[in-house]
Amino acid sequence: MKLPDTSESWFDRSMTLEECKTTCLKNCSCTAYANLDISNGGSGCLLWFDNIVDMRKHPGIGQDIYIRLASSELDHKKNKRNLKLYGTLAGVIAFIIGLTVLVLVAYRKKLHKPGYIKKLFYWKYNKEKEDGDLVTIFDFWAITNATNNFSNRNKLGEGGFGPVYKGIMEDGQEIAVKRLSETSGQGIEEFKNEVKLMATLQHRNLVKLLDTARSKSLDWTKRLEIIDGIARGLLYLHQDSRLRIIHRDLKTSNILLDIDMIPKIADFGLARSFMGDQAEANTNRVIGTYGYMPPEYAVHGSFSIKSDVFSFGVVALEIISGRKNRGFCDPLHHLNLLGH
Repeated sequence: MKLPDTSESWFDRSMTLEECKTTCLKNCSCTAYANLDISNGGSGCLLWFDNIVDMRKHPGIGQDIYIRLASSELDHKKNKRNLKLYGTLAGVIAFIIGLTVLVLVAYRKKLHKPGYIKKLFYWKYNKEKEDGDLVTIFDFWAITNATNNFSNRNKLGEGGFGPVYKGIMEDGQEIAVKRLSETSGQGIEEFKNEVKLMATLQHRNLVKLLDTARSKSLDWTKRLEIIDGIARGLLYLHQDSRLRIIHRDLKTSNILLDIDMIPKIADFGLARSFMGDQAEANTNRVIGTYGYMPPEYAVHGSFSIKSDVFSFGVVALEIISGRKNRGFCDPLHHLNLLGH
């Protein structure tokens, strides 16, 4: 087996393969692991934290790679070795990668325009003066120390804005840090929008203090409690808060769990707020995550509180089935959500 691209990977020469496995299972973002050096029985550890790209199978040569799968999929995978499916997936992945590269190159040119970063910091310090009692401005080096210099071991996941890291401040407070990626499709407007909303929203099921998710399977009682908590958070956004807020990007990766497994709705960068009785709107810029957005929003740009309810239904299906909406393919039931 030829190992995949290592642009989104991490290695440690001193670890054994068993230690490598343990490290991968403790990190929610880890997708695969392998020996760094296959000579003399194998040594070292190599971890991947993103999509596995450019992996090739060569009979009799190469080395073994261990890919992390959801426990609910393991039994199904053993009996599904369809070469045509692999070929189709490879073609789709190649197309998506090519399209993504073109989009990222175009946006990177925009990102490096003079004045972009200055504009962001000008807004940040003016916001501090305007809402000094609501918004705390941390020193960058304090955040760097809290996240161990943005170590991959502290990485919780990655979204449209960029990677998210777990950090511990000097006073012991646990925090989650979002870092803007150079290739991100989001920027100053989404950042401003999220700061404004997060500074005014306070609810038990809206993100404030976060932690990494546990890797153990959840029993049905805990799954029901998580679904109920998400629903309560949405109800607060739609009816009980001072502003009516539509999240517009509700998905499982934006539902974080604290140490007591209480769900916290996170990532308000794409959210929209309404005053009075307004409950729906239209946009020419459809943003969000396909697979979670309703058809009327994806096709016509029309969104309302019903859009979040649709996304909530997809999230509930994922929690119940234990499968990712976009992370598997079932050739026998490909027309319905989650293959059911």
